[in-house]
Amino acid sequence: MHQFSNSSKFSNNLFGEFYSNTETEVLEEVDTKTEEGHRLIVFNDEINTFDHVIDTLVEVCQHSEPQAEQCTWIIHFKGKCSVKEGSWNDLVPMRNAICERGISAEVD
Repeated sequence: MHQFSNSSKFSNNLFGEFYSNTETEVLEEVDTKTEEGHRLIVFNDEINTFDHVIDTLVEVCQHSEPQAEQCTWIIHFKGKCSVKEGSWNDLVPMRNAICERGISAEVD
């Protein structure tokens, strides 16, 4: 059986875990939701056509045709899709433009 002296830089506790006797620096807690951490979510409805949603995502969100089509299928089958990530200030005008075209969207 090994004995650890308290004069050592490291000691072990009851569970055999080692810890340091030196001062510990306290790290500042940081909010993990960054300025870029918002999402633009588009919702499914029974009114808008696939082509209208695809065209809107291409024009408003600068999606490629295949990307817009994939998002539209996700919207159709899952009821919603996060179509863009970014800052609140960048996404709100996009949401407004999408909503002006009769498509439901929100920024979270």
